[in-house]
Amino acid sequence: MRSRSYDNPDLTPPWKRSTPAPEVAAERDLVVEEAGTGFCGAVVRVEKTAEGLTVTLEDRFGKHRVFPMEPRGFLIDGKPVTLVRPKAPGPRGPLLSASGSVAVTDAKARVARAGRIYVEGKHDAELVERVWGHDLRVEGVVVEFLEGVDDLPAIVDAFSPGPDARLGVLVDHLVPGSKESRIAASVTGSDVLVVGHPYIDVWEAVKPSSVGIPAWPRVPRGEDWKTGVCRSLGWQMSTGEAWQRILASVHTYKDLQPELLGRVEELIDFVTAP
Repeated sequence: MRSRSYDNPDLTPPWKRSTPAPEVAAERDLVVEEAGTGFCGAVVRVEKTAEGLTVTLEDRFGKHRVFPMEPRGFLIDGKPVTLVRPKAPGPRGPLLSASGSVAVTDAKARVARAGRIYVEGKHDAELVERVWGHDLRVEGVVVEFLEGVDDLPAIVDAFSPGPDARLGVLVDHLVPGSKESRIAASVTGSDVLVVGHPYIDVWEAVKPSSVGIPAWPRVPRGEDWKTGVCRSLGWQMSTGEAWQRILASVHTYKDLQPELLGRVEELIDFVTAP
């Protein structure tokens, strides 16, 4: 007689057969438990790496961990599942821009208005472009940067703002009693609007959860803030490289703090008002 071979799946006893786990799309905010470590968290993102697909989970304390998306690698309600990459969603209603406005897909960029929006530096300008770039091109609004708020009075004088050429300015760390607030008050008028956010630098206007950190660290007075942030977070990179990492984490307005969102929208409305 021939011996029974368990290499043949048809002859494997039922109690030795592994039941395939159901596949579940790793949609953002889906809460799962990693089977090997017991780490429980909500899905933040799915990424394709050289080793295969990975999923980033965020626990209730804001801690992020990355896991390979292996078969039967996760639990939902205590039952094993296989996470898979979510399918690209089909069209659902109007297409939205990164700022949350309805995207205009059939219009060319408008000729630049005489009005302008100024921001303090290159990083501010890049962040505004990333989220509001579509809106600004449709409205014909150009964004330029100051290289520091100290130059603002001279820039306003040279610009000569008027009803048809309004000037909007976004200032970092605009809090009562600061140097920035005094300069802003000296140039504000009917055709000049200066607004700001309370953060030391525009880096802080990006939500920590979007960057993958629990919070923006406090930097001792007297130390360069950006350098101190990199040191505290253990980022072995230049501040320029750190900014590119932060900027890459911004996809829509949802990745920014409301204190910045409201001010930029206010400036766009101001310079485009009839």
